[in-house]
Amino acid sequence: MTQLSLFDSEKFYEFPKNLVEYKEQFLNTEEADQLKDLLLHNTPWKQSTQKMYDKMVLTPRLTAWYGDESTYKKEDGKTGANPWTPELLSLKARIEKEFGYQFNGVLLNLYRDNNDSVAWHRDKESRYGKRPVIASISLGQTRNFDFRKMDHHQSKYRLPLPHGSLLIMKGDLQEHWEHRIAKSTIPMKERINLTFRLVNIS
Repeated sequence: MTQLSLFDSEKFYEFPKNLVEYKEQFLNTEEADQLKDLLLHNTPWKQSTQKMYDKMVLTPRLTAWYGDESTYKKEDGKTGANPWTPELLSLKARIEKEFGYQFNGVLLNLYRDNNDSVAWHRDKESRYGKRPVIASISLGQTRNFDFRKMDHHQSKYRLPLPHGSLLIMKGDLQEHWEHRIAKSTIPMKERINLTFRLVNIS
């Protein structure tokens, strides 16, 4: 398994290694190319809205949720989950077998260019449990994945996520660290991110 090179840098020594697992070439280039092309053209991408400073704004990326029917309910009680595709089920099973975790849903994000992003946040929803495990596959354009400590924003860590890589966030990471994909001034092509999650059904 590839080591996180910046973990050896004195500047980032405080980032706990036990909160992530990383494999730079989890998918080989051919596998990653085929999956990116399939998802880019066959996913029912949607752009949602979110409240920011007392007004509703469009999120700067497109998303889609796949999973067990019970993993995602709309306010009207109807399911909002797309049914698993054979490709996503196969990828889920592969991650589960290799790393020993279990998932019942996956959130897909499409970053169309360098203007798309996701702001600093933690995956702290109650439906993910207290110490969620999130397995993140990156396809397409390499983007920087940033971490910063909740109680000390100067403590930061940056990890470029290339085509076919896998990052697993676990333990108390969501309790003490935020993460983001920032906008960039450099022109960029599409990036698709798949985040496999275990949603509590209760």
